[in-house]
Amino acid sequence: MPKQIISTDRAPAAIGTYSQAVRVGDTVYLSGQIGLDPKTGQMVEGIDAQIVRVLDNLKAVAEAAGATLADVVKLNVYLTDLSHFPKVNENMTKYFHAPFPARAAVGVSALPRGALVEADAVLVLAA
Repeated sequence: MPKQIISTDRAPAAIGTYSQAVRVGDTVYLSGQIGLDPKTGQMVEGIDAQIVRVLDNLKAVAEAAGATLADVVKLNVYLTDLSHFPKVNENMTKYFHAPFPARAAVGVSALPRGALVEADAVLVLAA
C-alpha cells in the first residue's frame, strides 16, 4: 500500500526528519506533538497550557487526515513528571468521549525542546 504524507500549518512543522502523520490504507499514524504553538513555533508556558496545545495539535493533524480525535484507537502520552497525569485525564475529557481509545502513559526523563508532555496517536478512518 502506498504511504500518504499528511501535513497542516495548523500544527507545528516537523522539527526533524519525520512527517506530522502518515496514512497507510485506513490507518493514520500521528507523530508525537509537544506544546509548540504552530503560529509562533514557541513552547507554551506551563503544564496545563502544554497539555491543551498538544491535544489541539493532534486534533489539527487528525483533521488534516480527514478524521477527528474520535477516530483515535491508540494514544501514547509521555510526561516528564507523572504527577501531571491527572491533568492529562482532566483535559482528555474535553477532547475524547466514550468509547475512549486505548492509552499508555509513560514517564520520561526529557522531551524535545524542554517540553513537559508529548503525545502521539494512531487512528483508523471509517470505511
